[in-house]
Parts: sequence; structure tokens; C-alpha cells
Amino acid sequence: MREIWHGEVALTTPRLLLRAYLNDDLPLYARLNADPEVAEYFGGPISREESDDIADWAQALHSAEGIGLLAVERRADHKFLGMCGLHHLDWYPADIEIGWRLARPYWGHGYATEAANAWLTHAFTVLDLPRVISVTDRPNIRSIAVMQRLGMTVDHYATLEEDGQTFDAVVHAITKAQWEKFHADDAS
Repeated sequence: MREIWHGEVALTTPRLLLRAYLNDDLPLYARLNADPEVAEYFGGPISREESDDIADWAQALHSAEGIGLLAVERRADHKFLGMCGLHHLDWYPADIEIGWRLARPYWGHGYATEAANAWLTHAFTVLDLPRVISVTDRPNIRSIAVMQRLGMTVDHYATLEEDGQTFDAVVHAITKAQWEKFHADDAS
């Protein structure tokens, strides 16, 4: 039986809580991960069991390292919107990736950018990382737009394999110095 998860808050933004999962999040997360449109660029819909396994992995990573693809909750009404956070990728073990996945009703409201920006701030000010990457399929224009709004730029293109399937990826990156300049430019 899964332990009771209490949703420890990792970061906050004006509109969002970025937190560990609650047990009540799991069916909502599974519904998000089973949505073909949401999962189009993540290898397709996954089962409830696979979705729960991702949440388990994220919780363990957060406990061990203070990072993880954690829950995104809207502060105004406590709605579970999806997930966002930092994690390790097997393809690029020397880097940390930032990733996000939101349920369709919450697309287009700036939530992914807001959550990812909070995680980048954490990455560069608390964790003192030298750079952060983000990987997606080349046709995933919504995620690429978020990467650009975060100040990330194309690092390289690659053909990657996951679960026996290859896909054409674009890897965006931002260094700590680029992030500092991007935010200094925003402030002026």
C-alpha cells in the first residue's frame, strides 16, 4: 500500500503551489497522462499504474535530492493542474532537465511558464546549477514556446530513443549566466 502523501510545498509563485503529490492527485494525474492530446509528445497515453509509478519516482527524487516532477496546484481554488520540475535524463546524465505536463483545460494560461520559471530560479539560486536543459519532440510547438519564454535557446537537435521508439528531438538550454541576464533584462 502506498504511503500517505501530504503534499509538502517545495516552491510557490503568485498563482501556484509546486508541491509533492497528495494521494488525491493520483487519479487526476492518471487522467492527464491518459489523455492522447496531452501525451502526444510523451510516447502516448499511459496506464494508471505507469502514472502512479511516475508519481512514486518523483516523490522519491524530491525526498532524496530536492528536485522532481512535482504537482502543480492553483492557489486560488486548490485545483491540481499537472506537474512541473527538475529531474535527470538518461540521455543527458550530466545535465538536469526541466519539464512540465498540464491537463488540457489549463493550457494557454501561463501556468507552465510560471511553474518552470520558479524551478529555474531554484535551479540557479539554490542548487547553483551551471545550466538546465529541456527536451521535446521537434513538432511540440507549445513546449518550445514555453522554453523560449523562459529564455532557453536551441542547444542541439538529436534523434533519441525511448521504449524502443526513436523520435526527433530539440534540446533547449539555459546557463546560469544567461538566466541572470534574461532576468536582468526583464527588470529593466
